[in-house]
Order: sequence, then C-alpha cells, then structure tokens
Amino acid sequence: MTSPAGPPATGGRDEERQPLRLLAVTACPTGIAHTYMAAEKLAQAAASLGIEMKVETQGSIGAENVLDDNDVRQADGVIVAADKDVDLSRFAGKRVLTVGVAEGIHHPERLIERVRSAPVHGSDGPGAGAAVSAPGGGRERSLVYKALMNGVSYMIPFVVVGGLLIAVSLALGGHATAKGYVIPEGTFWAHVNAVGGIGFQLMIPILSGYIAYAIGDRPALVPGMIGGWIANTGALYDSEAGAGFIGAIVTGFLAGYLVLGIKRVRVPRFVQPIMPIIVIPIVATTALGLFFIYVIGKPISWVFEHLTSWLGGMTGTSAVLLGAILGLMIAFDMGGPVNKTAFLFGAGLIASGNQTVMGMCAAAIPVMPLGQGLATVIRRRLYTGQERETGLAALFMGCFGISEGAIPFAAARPAQVIPANMLGGAAAGAVAGLAGVKDAVPHGGPIVAVLGAVSGVPMFLVAVAIGTVVTALATVGLVDVSGRRGGTEAAGAGGASVREGTGAEQAGVREAVAPQEASSEETAADAGGGTEVLSGYLTGRTVRVALGAAEKDAAIREMAELLARSGRVADGAELVATALRREEQGSTGLGEEIAIPHAKTDAVTAPVVGFARSAEGVEWGSLDGTKARLIFMIAVPEAAAGDEHLRILALLSRKLMDGGFRERLLAAPDEAAVLEVLGEVG
Repeated sequence: MTSPAGPPATGGRDEERQPLRLLAVTACPTGIAHTYMAAEKLAQAAASLGIEMKVETQGSIGAENVLDDNDVRQADGVIVAADKDVDLSRFAGKRVLTVGVAEGIHHPERLIERVRSAPVHGSDGPGAGAAVSAPGGGRERSLVYKALMNGVSYMIPFVVVGGLLIAVSLALGGHATAKGYVIPEGTFWAHVNAVGGIGFQLMIPILSGYIAYAIGDRPALVPGMIGGWIANTGALYDSEAGAGFIGAIVTGFLAGYLVLGIKRVRVPRFVQPIMPIIVIPIVATTALGLFFIYVIGKPISWVFEHLTSWLGGMTGTSAVLLGAILGLMIAFDMGGPVNKTAFLFGAGLIASGNQTVMGMCAAAIPVMPLGQGLATVIRRRLYTGQERETGLAALFMGCFGISEGAIPFAAARPAQVIPANMLGGAAAGAVAGLAGVKDAVPHGGPIVAVLGAVSGVPMFLVAVAIGTVVTALATVGLVDVSGRRGGTEAAGAGGASVREGTGAEQAGVREAVAPQEASSEETAADAGGGTEVLSGYLTGRTVRVALGAAEKDAAIREMAELLARSGRVADGAELVATALRREEQGSTGLGEEIAIPHAKTDAVTAPVVGFARSAEGVEWGSLDGTKARLIFMIAVPEAAAGDEHLRILALLSRKLMDGGFRERLLAAPDEAAVLEVLGEVG
C-alpha cells in the first residue's frame, strides 16, 4: 500500500509494502490538557492519512505510551510538539521535527508533511546534535531561552534545600560573634549547616551544567558542570571571589556551544563511537576550564582588586552615597566579585571599629530574596507555580540574610531582576547610611537585628523594608513590561498567553458562592436516569445547557455555583478564588471552543465536575482565538490532586478532540440529552 503522505523520511522502507511509520512526543510545562489534545490530534491526522503513528505523552502525571527502542528503530520520523525540554538523544539518526504544543493541536497534518524533510538528529548536517524546528514551527521557545530555563529549573531545588537548611541551622544552633554567626563544631546543627552548604556549593555547577546539557546534550553536561565549579572557585584564578551565578551562565553557554561545534567536526568512523563519552567531554572540559582560568578569570581578579581599592578611598564621602553604592554592589551578582568586594570591605572595617559600613551592607543583603519573594505574592499571575513556591522559600531565606535565595529569579530573568535588585539594594544601603545603622558582625538580614548585633534596629528594619518594596515593585514593573513586549507574561503557561486584567485583579472576583446542598427538586432534575460520568464526579445536578455569564470571571463563578449543587463544595468563595488563580498561571481555554477551568483545593470535599454550554461563547484566551462554548470545570481536594485530577483532564481532553462528540454536545436539546452524550466519556 502506498502511503498518502508520499515517500518515507528515510530511504530504506519499501513504500509499496509498508506504510509510513511516525512517532510523536507531546508535552506542555503546566497541566496535561494541551499534552493530550496535541497527542489526539496528531494520532487522528495520521490515521486519516493511512500513516502508523505512536504518540508518547509527557504530562504532569509522567510519561505514558512510552516509545521503546523497537519503536524508534522502525520509525521514519519523529514529531516533538512540546513547550518544555524533551530528551532527544534516543532519536539519533532519525528525522526530528520540533515545534510548540499548539502546532500539534492546530496543524497536525502540516507537521506530518514537514517531518519528511526535517533534519536528521545527531547527524553531521544541519541541526546535528539538536533538534531543529521547521520554518513556521509555531510557539517554540528559542534555544537560548530554553537552555537558561533548563538550568534554572534544575538549580532551584539546590537553592531551596541548601538555603533553608542553612537558615534553620543558624536560627536554632548559631550565635553572634565578631566573626559572624557561628555554630559550635560537632553539634547537630553544625552538621545540618554543612549539608545545606553542600547544596549551595552544587547549585552553581548545576546551573551551568544543565544550561550546557540543553544545548549540547549529554556530552556537554560534564564540561558545563566543571566549568561552573571553576567559575565559582575564585582561588583557581587568584581572586578572593568567584564569578557566581553570572559566571555559571557564561560557562554553561560556552560549554554547550563548544560541544555543538566539536560535534560538527568530521572524524574517522572508528573514532565516532567514543566521541560523545570520551573525546568531546575531555576536549571541551579542558578547553573551557583553561579558557576561564587564564582568560576570563584574570579580569574577574582585576575587578575584585580595583573595586576594593576604590571603595577604600570612599570612606570619607557621604554616608548616603556610600550606602547606595554598597547596596548596588551587594545586589548585583549575589556572591560574585562585585558582591564579595562590598561585603568583605564592610566586614574588614568591623575590626577597626567602623561598624557603619557593615550596617549598610547588612541592610542590603536580604533585600534581593525578600523583594523577589514579595513580587511573587503581589503579582502572582506573572509567575509559574514553581516560581511562586521558590518565592516563599526566598522570603524565608531573606529573613536570615541568605541573598542566594534570589538567584533563581535573577538567572531566569537577568535583564529585569538584576536592575530591580540593585535599585532596592541601593535604597536599603542609602537609608541605613543616612540613619547611621551599625552592625557588629559580618552578616545581614533581620536575623542580625533579632539577635542583637545591630544598633539602631528600628531604622535598620525600615531600610530593609524600603529596599524590599522597591525591589518588588521594580521587578513586577519590568517583568510586566517585558511580558507585554514578548507577548507572554509567565514562562511556560501551557503555551497560552496570560491576558491582562485576569480574574484576581478585577472587582467582584472574590464574590462568595454559597455552599448548597442539593434540594429535592434538583435531585429529581438529575435527568439522566441515574447516569453518572467520570466515576460519578459529573451528574445531572452539575450540567447546565445555557450558561448565563458572558465573561470568564463571571463564568467561573457560575460554574462554581453549579458545582455547589452537588453538595461537595464546602467553601464556594475559596473555590472561585483558586480557579481564578489557576487562570492567572495560563489560560485553560484549549481551543476548539473548549475551556476546562480546574481547581485543586480543600474547598471541595470530593472530586466534582460540572459542564455548561454557552450559546454566544466566552472569551477565554484560547490558543486558536475561539470563544469557549463547551465549558467543563473540575474541582478536586488537595489529597486527590495527583493522578485523579490528571486522569479526569486526560479523559476529557482526549474525548473532546472528537469533532463528532463536540457536535453532539452542542446539539443536545436539554440536560438529559447532554448527560447521555457525556456518558461516552467514561
């Protein structure tokens, strides 16, 4: 049989005997609905063209329908429709087309056509070593952006774990001395502190290594990590301060692109098998390490020495100016040469009796994590769920003077976060200098005031508060402006843009939905003759054929009222608030006139699903610009927020890709007929 799609992507298949065989991987960074919608659309398109296709889905529930070695061996091409990193090393030698997940939903036939001429992954030709997106590949992020975010995502757990362990050990086991906060050696808390310190030691190499990995694949991981360690170890290039996270970003990209360059070098066939495991890592690591030590490291050492000399000549200048300069330096690179210069300058003057300089530094030190944490609280829609969790940890770390809590934010958005940090640090340092705050120990943050190391505590706390607010406001302003210019407000919101004026910021959003028990009339109105959908989570009580609301926020409130008829809603106001917060992360409008708002909250006592139909449609910010006419709302308790929540989303997403099913839902005349159609879901 001849494939309607034409000749195979790679030469070796008898087209008269076997159809084209394709593989696909779909993935989105938040939720699972887009993942399954893209998978279903690709599978349907392949079936209509007479093409064999197996689709692996990588959602929050994990990978399903995983592609095995035999699948890959027999495949003629691979389509990767994803808005997050997917490991492509298993597809070496196959034609690989990478696009955004939205392309998989809206143009599956086009992707099947394009994959036939896609670059061969891992070859010596164009695109070697990395999947290359076909022209017009949709919403796929740039390689630089994805590499940076890959490094940041792997670094965040090390920052959080290391920072929180250090903070707890200092709070419970440390005491103030002239040398800083000291934990007696050999104690339990000293060991906790040491474990946290290991996390901090590893976070910079992890950032560098996984930036490199996203660019050059596995051969780039070793040079990236070792390069990051070198960048953070100033002693290797005669500097008292390492290059910090900025140096790690530099080494990560250098390692990644160096490996890509080496991959393109033609070598004899007998050498090729050892290239990725021996030759490339050794050559790249050696070249990068020596380049950093002898070329980049020298300027860093020079900067450290000259900044120290320059500050030494400023001790007689205005305290406000000196405080602002020290605050700028403290906030710039959080552990790099500029930060360390200011910190060591202040710490060195303590012994000579000048404690005011350290007071300026101490006020600036916590501003970055406190400000970034506050930003995630006051403008939640600008941040992903992971970023908001990191923000809470940053707030805690800031209280203990651990400025590294802000590094994930600075690494992810350096152009917006670093200037905001510097403004806040300068404000805190200037206020502390104006007030003559003194700090007797080389440490910073509110903890130094609580433990009695600061004189002028009220003004010290005022300085910290002012710097924190300035940092937070500057951050959300710069991120918001950047998001408007770039067309998106939060990295990875399921491929959908977050619109201005979403629910949580509009008047009346918090309007309560009173919890209701189902009345006898409503029970009788369970018109489906006892029919239950999705394990009984959706019944006749939670179906409405005519949604009254014309706007998204009002629609969510109306859907929450509908769910309350089930008797499973304990707190209607909280259910509405949670659903709206989810919308702030990224629109749940999925295209094809579908929206599936959902909430994970203990405002419901058991999983419940509602369905309503809108005649005119509701603007939901869908990927394809269509208004939502078929609206499902899912609410599950926190305890059921794992597999059960995702199972419901997956079932709905897959079924809703059936055009006939959608037409039957739209045509059903009443609740009983709607429920009968919905019974097909399972």
